[in-house]
Amino acid sequence: MNDSQMRRVYLDHNATTPVHPEVLGAMLPYYKEKFGNASSIHGFGKEIKVALEESREKVAKSINATSNEIYFTGGGTESDNLAIKGTAFANRKKGKHIITSKIEHHAILESCKFLEKEGFEIAYLPVDKSGFVDPDDLKKALRKDTILVSIMYANNEVGTIEPVEELAKIAKDNGVYFHTDAVQAMGKIPADVQKLNVDMLSVSGHKIYGPKGVGAIYIRKGTRIIPWSHGGSHERSRRAGTENVPGIVGLAKALEIVHKEMEEQSKHLRNLTETFYRKLTQAIPDVFLNGHLEKRIPNTLSLSFKAVEGESIILSLDLKGVAVSTGSACASGSLEPSHVLSAMGIAPELAQAAIRFSFGRDNTMEDVDYVVKILPEIVSRLRSMSPLYANK
Repeated sequence: MNDSQMRRVYLDHNATTPVHPEVLGAMLPYYKEKFGNASSIHGFGKEIKVALEESREKVAKSINATSNEIYFTGGGTESDNLAIKGTAFANRKKGKHIITSKIEHHAILESCKFLEKEGFEIAYLPVDKSGFVDPDDLKKALRKDTILVSIMYANNEVGTIEPVEELAKIAKDNGVYFHTDAVQAMGKIPADVQKLNVDMLSVSGHKIYGPKGVGAIYIRKGTRIIPWSHGGSHERSRRAGTENVPGIVGLAKALEIVHKEMEEQSKHLRNLTETFYRKLTQAIPDVFLNGHLEKRIPNTLSLSFKAVEGESIILSLDLKGVAVSTGSACASGSLEPSHVLSAMGIAPELAQAAIRFSFGRDNTMEDVDYVVKILPEIVSRLRSMSPLYANK
């Protein structure tokens, strides 16, 4: 098979997803004939305002919220920043203590670092070897001056689903706001804000077969929060700037689709990942699972291949047409272990040997078989060059 005929397999859906054809179809009119500004009072604007509010209703319905609790943003990162910084500064007279976990997305961690420079105190909860936050640790960390707890719903690297419902109840019982970054959980597991009992929840479009550059945040009515961008009175004065209506329409359509197909897709994805894990561990020795095989979002597997650098596997798979990502982050030219895997107590050499396989709706069992066929030879070749691996 030559390069032009090479099979292409995309297993990096936690990084981004392709736009669903129905989503693209819903968006196109808003790039062409329906181009008005939702703030304009003439007919062109009114037409767009209707589309904007209909989209808000759809987003609200997908998480069991009311439409006036949904605010559109530029993505998950902006939603997280608004939740963390907006709540912190709105409530600093009450206290300056915030609790999060060591395995959060950088949008949360960097926002917290910023707040530390502004005089806030941040408690970073540990996780166990599977990546779970212990509710008892949250109870112990709470103080009289705690104003916010932010724990992600599902981890983006290892897929572990956090006990958000229990954690949120602990926060509520102590009169503390609770935010969850649900960017990786949306469309994969149910996200009912009433059942979860959260005050804020972040969503991103491009993780759920929607467009890039658009997101949303649920803010429970009565939550004290200040805007983090200033200008016009858009989004009920919570987020200034002309709304990205094509993106918002696409986000709403994407949520509508993933919500409707969640049960079916969950079974499909879990079947793929479980079969992949079983076949791969039979074909390759010394492969270790990071996270929990059961209590995880159904599309995600993080695996460490002993004595092999994760980046080398990525590049080798890419040459065979397969896209995956690593559990290690490249910073300033040096390879550093993932903060998530480090927090889980994974040894540095295994953390740097981690690969994240994140499946999507269009992946098939043929994709599984293809990767299982080519990966053993890649790992074997890389191990033969590694002084860390004793050939058996």
